[in-house]
Amino acid sequence: MENKIEELIEKYNAGLTDPSEVSQLEKLIEEGHVDLTKLRDLERLDNQFNAIEAPATSLTLDDKFYAMLGKEKKKAETSSFSFSMPSWDWLAPRLAFATVLVIAGFTGGYFFNGSNNSDVKLLTQQVADLKETMMLSLLEKESATDRLKAVSLSTEMDHVSTQVTAALFKTLNSDPSVNVRLAALEAITPYAKVEKVREQLVRSIAKQDSPLVQVALAELMGQIQEKKSVTEFDKILKDKNTPEDIKKRIKDNLNVLI
Repeated sequence: MENKIEELIEKYNAGLTDPSEVSQLEKLIEEGHVDLTKLRDLERLDNQFNAIEAPATSLTLDDKFYAMLGKEKKKAETSSFSFSMPSWDWLAPRLAFATVLVIAGFTGGYFFNGSNNSDVKLLTQQVADLKETMMLSLLEKESATDRLKAVSLSTEMDHVSTQVTAALFKTLNSDPSVNVRLAALEAITPYAKVEKVREQLVRSIAKQDSPLVQVALAELMGQIQEKKSVTEFDKILKDKNTPEDIKKRIKDNLNVLI
């Protein structure tokens, strides 16, 4: 039993755990079998995220996109389980995004050589709007991996709309995957200086039942010196079901606020 727990902790610290293993680890924490001091980077799960990297706008983007399609086709043809291409539901948003970026690459080169700057801004805004549409669409998927990609995509946006912020908070407060909720919290963190965002973060504390998310929120509240969070965390500290390790981690972060 102990060997399996140690192996699970090592996988978590290496960023190799899948959602089911994170749930298993969380259960072990609640039962007191895992000491939180053995877990590194509680608030960051970057190594577990399949982040979407937006390709650079260039004239070679179309070649890269078709190379990607060819790779997927080859995988489908050689698979022992299936000989079909990826489903349209999987491919459509990626195809739309890549197509727009291909167009952006060609037109961007034209504008760069001396065209109307307002047209460049318009094109940039259109690409940004498409990213937002993709992000909101992926958040509705059943797959936790897709929702992680959606949250990652939001971090690539220069400016996030009210709609994106609301979607991130909905994810933080209600997503069934602890990984996705932690990712949403990390995506929201850069905007924590905004008063309305801080207020929503404080309200979010009461909606968390995951020890990992509770500790991550406590760490963030300590970092941004949000004293209004103390009242909400007191409720968690007084809850007899809260593991002692979790209480200690929360108290350590609240000490800087009291």
